[in-house]
Amino acid sequence: MRQFQGSEINQDRQLGLREVIEQLVEEGRLDKSILENFLVPARNSTIEIHPLTIIAQQEWDDLARPGSKLDLETLTEWLAFNTSLPYLRIDPLKVDVGTVTETMSSAYAKRYKILPVEVDATSLTVATAEPHVRSWENELSHVTGLFIKRVVSNPTDITKFLGEFYSVSHSIRKASDDQGEDIPGVTNFEQLVELGKSGRLDANDQSVVHIVDWLLQYAFDQRASDIHLEPRRDMSNIRFRIDGVMHNVYEMPTPVLIVVISRIKVLGRMDVVEKRRPQDGRIKSKTPEGDEIELRLSTMPTAFGEKLVMRIFDPSVLVKDYNALGFSKKNVADWKHMITHPHGIILVTGPTGSGKTTTLYSTLKSLAKSEVNVCTVEDPIEMVVPDFNQMQVQSNIGVDFAAGIRTLLRQDPDIIMVGEIRDKETAEMAIQAALTGHLVLSTLHTNDASAAIPRLREIGIPAYMINATLVGVMAQRLVRTLCPHCKEPTEIDDAIWKGLIAPWTVSGTMNFHKAVGCEECRHTGYLGRMGIYELIIFDQNLRKQVGKETSSEEIRKLAVKQGMMRLRISGANKVAKGMTTIEEIMKVVPPDEDNG
Repeated sequence: MRQFQGSEINQDRQLGLREVIEQLVEEGRLDKSILENFLVPARNSTIEIHPLTIIAQQEWDDLARPGSKLDLETLTEWLAFNTSLPYLRIDPLKVDVGTVTETMSSAYAKRYKILPVEVDATSLTVATAEPHVRSWENELSHVTGLFIKRVVSNPTDITKFLGEFYSVSHSIRKASDDQGEDIPGVTNFEQLVELGKSGRLDANDQSVVHIVDWLLQYAFDQRASDIHLEPRRDMSNIRFRIDGVMHNVYEMPTPVLIVVISRIKVLGRMDVVEKRRPQDGRIKSKTPEGDEIELRLSTMPTAFGEKLVMRIFDPSVLVKDYNALGFSKKNVADWKHMITHPHGIILVTGPTGSGKTTTLYSTLKSLAKSEVNVCTVEDPIEMVVPDFNQMQVQSNIGVDFAAGIRTLLRQDPDIIMVGEIRDKETAEMAIQAALTGHLVLSTLHTNDASAAIPRLREIGIPAYMINATLVGVMAQRLVRTLCPHCKEPTEIDDAIWKGLIAPWTVSGTMNFHKAVGCEECRHTGYLGRMGIYELIIFDQNLRKQVGKETSSEEIRKLAVKQGMMRLRISGANKVAKGMTTIEEIMKVVPPDEDNG
């Protein structure tokens, strides 16, 4: 490895494409013919591109790992190993951007193509893709008074985050300066309202526009489902929800966050002046790839100002096929049997955030043929879909769910989706729609499928009407899936496993895995989510045995006898297939929610 021996600290030299390829050939990772066939055109290039990036773009096979390519991360790890430096895959969610960007100027970082990623009381960690460029190390140590730790990261990430980190820090600093340094400490909501009115910074100021643009793009890149902007007394928080878990993203001065929220309210066509009552809004945005994304906005007055939550609806995520949703083959067969009924009511139950909307939209998408009229009444419309006729509930002018269903019945519908059955009037209108020949899909908040029937009775629907219209009920939850890049086979304690599945048995080969954690999953061990389900098909046998006094426990036992698979057994099947863990199943389906 003579090419990669460390140079003298003041003798900077950048990596050469030839030396990198020669080293890869020498180690048996590339065929030697590449040296003659590739380097001539590369030398004629006038664009300065890092050698690792050029090699990764060729998608050459890695001869040391059959079936794998020499991708950029593999090459970066290889470079780190050969230069005896730690490898770091930069996770922007773990970088305190405001603090690290204070350690050196943007110009200095760009000059040496380095990126500060972590700082503490004694040391500064700096990412580089040029391990033989070191003259900056002593300079930076002298200026900051900190010990410099060098790590190797991929050049594309360094270039990308170098621009993003310094750009957003500059915008926040400028916004803070423009807002004024003479702002007194804010201790209550009313003071913050006055602050928003008197501040010199405008919601359309270019620095604020840039912060909002960065925030949205950042959330899309990190696969966030929700963005939380949370005002505090001095420094406010920005947090993302990713795979159901909250992550701290950024801290910024509260006066700046207030104006950022104002900018977002402008985009969402909300009342910017009104800050004392909750508001809802909607933004449609586009990713750099051209994909449309919708965001649903909700504000809430708090002690230190308006809290804003943006829920992100990505069409590619919201509308999936049944396998992507986590349906088993039996789930798919049972669900298709239910939704092919010409009329009746189908209910999807589960707590907020359990994926009910995704299931309903995906189902409606599959049903929305040219010969079918699909209509929805929602509060609010989660995502605008051209294949549906969607209606928004507006309680302030008397358009509630019941009124919405009444209107839809005069619109010659075939299939109606009601966002939620909340009260007797809505339930009665849904039943009326089912009795007059329409298929109605809706949601209900219950812990499991069997509890839906007693819940309808509690609302005020008589048992005979339920028996006449209910086609079936599906309960669901979302569980995190194990990261495919780092999960490892494991053994499960027999008593714990039997406690999870008793009194059922899980068929097939057991393939248990555990969460480990890697750069791909931010060391959580999980990447993405999927559903677990239980379905009750309300057939003639079940109808005969369900009366006005039948409890949810009795209904559950009857459904199990007819083949219903409980939520935790659905989860146990996914544990046995190595898709998730017992801990995840027990977290979303506690034993007291899944008895019997």
